[in-house]
Amino acid sequence: MNLERPLRTTESDTLVVIDDGARRRKRMAIIAAALVAVIAIIVAMMMLGGGKPAADEGATAGKIPTVSVIVPGQTSVARVITASGALAARRDQPVGVAGQGGRVTQVLVDAGSWARQGQTLAVIDRSVQTQQAAQLAAQIDAAQANAALAEANYQRALSLQGRGFVSKAEIDSKRATRDAATAQVRVARAQLGATRAEIGRLNITAPSAGLVLERNVEVGQVVGAGAGALFRMAQGGAMEIRANLPQQDLTAVKVGMPATVTPLGSDRTFTGSVWQVAPTIDPQTRQGEVRISVPYDPAFKPGGFGEAKITANQTTAPVLPQSAVMSDSKGSYVFIVGSNNKIERRAVQLGEVQDAGVTVIGGLSGRERVVETAGPFLNPGQEVRPKRVVPKTLQP
Repeated sequence: MNLERPLRTTESDTLVVIDDGARRRKRMAIIAAALVAVIAIIVAMMMLGGGKPAADEGATAGKIPTVSVIVPGQTSVARVITASGALAARRDQPVGVAGQGGRVTQVLVDAGSWARQGQTLAVIDRSVQTQQAAQLAAQIDAAQANAALAEANYQRALSLQGRGFVSKAEIDSKRATRDAATAQVRVARAQLGATRAEIGRLNITAPSAGLVLERNVEVGQVVGAGAGALFRMAQGGAMEIRANLPQQDLTAVKVGMPATVTPLGSDRTFTGSVWQVAPTIDPQTRQGEVRISVPYDPAFKPGGFGEAKITANQTTAPVLPQSAVMSDSKGSYVFIVGSNNKIERRAVQLGEVQDAGVTVIGGLSGRERVVETAGPFLNPGQEVRPKRVVPKTLQP
């Protein structure tokens, strides 16, 4: 039954009648035509694809992801051991008072000055010791006069003995007196030499050539044997860094290995070499000290802190890009693709991390197919489609 809506009157007074039944029939015809077109498209795709929809094939292919794998092989790399420690003089020499001491009258060097071996660094007042030396010199003159008189008396007695005027006992007495006077001369000379040596020790002198690091004395200061070090010197100006290494790294370091030292806060690098390796390990820290010598440079400040990189012996090991190595609570690991194209987790031990990549010192032989990237999105046992690529470390 058709329903008629109210008539609308236009400006031209034309009557319009809308039929709802006709509209439904038109809509149904359009839907039917669309369904026929869809069915025709599906049939055509099945005929072109051998009876299997392409969508199903794409879905099946998407279940096995393609991953890039590398076979790292073995690469010859230099092992670089990094450590840190305090900067210091290689031979730090404290210089103090060698003699009796006294009041300082002159200080001839300052911190930062270079000194020759035996050069006077400071002078101590010696007025009292000078008078003592003069007194001893006078005593030598008196002793020599007594020795000359005793020698003359002895010779005179010998000349009279032949005439019978002097007995043998008197001759012996004269000889003893002469010998005692001669010995007294030697005693006086020894005392004068000792005094003069003490005067020479009043000068504070450099035990060897080197750089003055500290000056701890001023003019007018009274110093003595217990006054401590008045100066500190670096023998030859040679410097060093005392780096601490864990036990596993300490065993790889040998005397003579090259190294570089970079003071903290500086962009300058100093070249040196290992000159001493500690024979013991600290039981508290499980670390040992390695001493690396470097030549003097004004930018190298003893007492500061620095970093050292020691170039150890060449090693042959696989080198992987950093994207291939992952870590968790169990340690470092990589994903490798097994012979059945399934993911396997492999624990590895890492060496140095350099621009070329990460050196693997344990866990890999270099012949494995290692997943280069996308490791976090894979799981052990998952099947993949490997695609081998050339590692950047082996690219020309």
